[in-house]
Amino acid sequence: MQLYTKILIGLIAGVVLGMVAGLLDLVWLQTAFGWIEPIGTLFIRLIMMIVVPLVVASLILGTASLGDIRKLGRIGGKTVAYYLSTTAFAIVIGLVLSNLVRPGSRIEPATREALEATYSGQAAERVTQAAERPSVREVLLNMVPTNVVNAAASGDLLPLIIFSIIFGAAVSLIQGDRRESILNFFNAVNDAVMIIIDWIMKLAPYAVFALIGALLSRSEGLDLLGSLLIYTLVVVGGLLIHAFGTYAIIIRVLAGMNPGTFYRRIIKAPIVAFSTSSSNATLPVTMEVAQEEVGISREVSSFVLPLGATINMDGTALYQAVAVMFIAQIYAAPMGVAEQLTIVLTATLASIGAAGVPSAGIITLILVLQSVGLGAQTQAGIALIFGVDRILDMVRTAVNVTGDLTAATVIARSEGETLVPHPVDHKIQLGGAEAS
Repeated sequence: MQLYTKILIGLIAGVVLGMVAGLLDLVWLQTAFGWIEPIGTLFIRLIMMIVVPLVVASLILGTASLGDIRKLGRIGGKTVAYYLSTTAFAIVIGLVLSNLVRPGSRIEPATREALEATYSGQAAERVTQAAERPSVREVLLNMVPTNVVNAAASGDLLPLIIFSIIFGAAVSLIQGDRRESILNFFNAVNDAVMIIIDWIMKLAPYAVFALIGALLSRSEGLDLLGSLLIYTLVVVGGLLIHAFGTYAIIIRVLAGMNPGTFYRRIIKAPIVAFSTSSSNATLPVTMEVAQEEVGISREVSSFVLPLGATINMDGTALYQAVAVMFIAQIYAAPMGVAEQLTIVLTATLASIGAAGVPSAGIITLILVLQSVGLGAQTQAGIALIFGVDRILDMVRTAVNVTGDLTAATVIARSEGETLVPHPVDHKIQLGGAEAS
């Protein structure tokens, strides 16, 4: 059985049993999910463990292999332009749906008051975190690390990406055996990391089952879904339109590939993203899928995908657009053309700075709310949607990762790559005998 089939079975089983435990309030099943949830947590920790060596090794190899620094600039320019364009388009989809459905006008006053009372504490904590975010100037300066070891230790990917690109570009200019020695070392690191990924992915079906089941077995999440059903459906509907509409057209037109074939090849990565709610945690899987299942070269995937996990948040941006409109409609705040254009601009820029970790989007949402004059309603508004944020975070992270892979596919095709899958059976030699 293919691994992605096993993961899909784990996902479906976790959803079904988790919802049964939550809806029927089966304490014994909820307790059982509580006992196995650490399997999912262990999976996330294991896969996060290899993100830094993977990003460093693959980016240095990819950049050094380009040979021509101008090619790096060309790929980088296309990547950033693509990410900004699709993010803005995702926000427009969210705004159109919000104007058509008007989910905020369908919330009863009693429900609103109950949600505000229940989640006001958590909302206040997020508002405080948003206030502590660095300014745009500080973000730009922090992209260049003063201590690359510290950036690696804290998992701060963007400074690490900048350093790896600069280092790889420098390696490409070294002549002779010295250059080959560096490339051989990082090739070995990259190969070792890919073997570790294969080992970790054997745990994926059980981790997905544990993570999804434990989340849904908590009955309060299902109760909240009922009270915020219209809002939830608008967000999920917009995300599905973007994932299977926008991306399908892009794959067909710009990459010349059958969308069905593309989705079948990449299915493993969005499922892991859905389960972990983290683009960073999914990055090792995303890169493996891009290179082995889609056939994207390491030169392109090692640059486009780490950058995408850091700055490409289409799903998050779309969610922010719907959430802002939802909150504005509840409090009868006017949202004219000027305000909605502000949402497009601010949400696009805010999504670039959103960390690829669970629930980071709700912090950047606060910045978007303040940009359209909803600062006074920020805490109450966040409290209204906080309860379903974790579930929506799963869906939007899956869309983010799908967007990263779509971008890598388009950029690879624009560079003349043929995109023929080449699955690799990572094997090691033990005492002269080959072992998988």
